[in-house]
Amino acid sequence: MGAAADFTGKVALVTGGSRGLGREMALALAAAGADVIVASRNVQACRAVADEVEALGRSALPYACHVGRWNDLDGLVDASYARFGQVDVLVNNAGKSPPYPSLGDVTEAMYDSVVGLNLKGPFRLSVLVGTRMFQGAGGSIVNISSVASLRPRPDVVPYAAAKAGLNATTIALAHAFAPKVRVNAIVPGGFRTDISRSWTPEFAADLAGQAALGRLGEPREIVGAALFLAGETSSFTTGALLTVDGGTA
Repeated sequence: MGAAADFTGKVALVTGGSRGLGREMALALAAAGADVIVASRNVQACRAVADEVEALGRSALPYACHVGRWNDLDGLVDASYARFGQVDVLVNNAGKSPPYPSLGDVTEAMYDSVVGLNLKGPFRLSVLVGTRMFQGAGGSIVNISSVASLRPRPDVVPYAAAKAGLNATTIALAHAFAPKVRVNAIVPGGFRTDISRSWTPEFAADLAGQAALGRLGEPREIVGAALFLAGETSSFTTGALLTVDGGTA
């Protein structure tokens, strides 16, 4: 991948790393030289991606945890540092947006679950890892937000609100951990991932039609932004929200 994407000697922790955009970013970081911690709720899925990382010649740690559960995250961080002694890149990718028939059908449990996974968890994990980064050699945190945070729709209100909170958290933590730790966010539009398989054809077509490019993104198309923000080529970039949405209006 060249010097611009050289992560040799670096360690990356990717949540939601067992599928979709998370898997693509985990494998791209490994291909660029990083050892990778792959975290998600399904340990077997984590192991499968860890095997792919190791096939690229890198070391990997599969770790099962629920990012939305505050007390699960200490164990993830402790295990990561016990195995590798450092974390140089944190990618907060785990998230979800369950469908609901109407706003009146949104339950408190659903709302709390969405906010927990998309906002509370990334905040807590960023604080735990960011503090260690700041005390050590520094690092980069990349949060995966959503275009819904900038252009919210009625069918994703809890998700949009949580991702808007993640945007605010990104900017605040960029100041909190400066100058040794950079904190940025990617703001993706619609991507053709595992989650998109549950979309109706009408919803997918509508989402694609909102993009200037007239289509959904392919998972590999997140990689350039992720490697840029995670690596040294973005050394003067922090507190930024980088849209990767095909020109969504």
